Amino acid sequence: MPRTPISTPDAPAAIGPYSQAVRAGDTVYFSGQIPLDPATGEVVTGDITAQARRAFDNLKAVAEAAGGGLDDIVRVGLYVTDLSEFGQVNAVMAEYFDAPYPARSTIEVPALPKGARFEVDAVMVLG
Repeated sequence: MPRTPISTPDAPAAIGPYSQAVRAGDTVYFSGQIPLDPATGEVVTGDITAQARRAFDNLKAVAEAAGGGLDDIVRVGLYVTDLSEFGQVNAVMAEYFDAPYPARSTIEVPALPKGARFEVDAVMVLG
């Protein structure tokens, strides 16, 4: 099955040898989105809430570029550098997704690219 890369200027450009997302059949696999401002390529300033909102905005932009939306996402992976901030991240996620919610994992990690405190990846099914 061919892989089709997904790219949009409305989300940060890849900072390595990967695509923002890849479509294979009706499934879209998203690379991790950290809270980079697409215009500057810099991590947004502010607390974990601001970072989570920017990362989810980036995810939404890539989903739309792939021909879908957040309602088509079936799984998300959340990565935080401080699990004590999970409640704030959870509240932000509830702003972006409606029931039935996607499956989810949440993992505390020691560090993320560019000093970000939050990252999200996802799987979306179209059709």
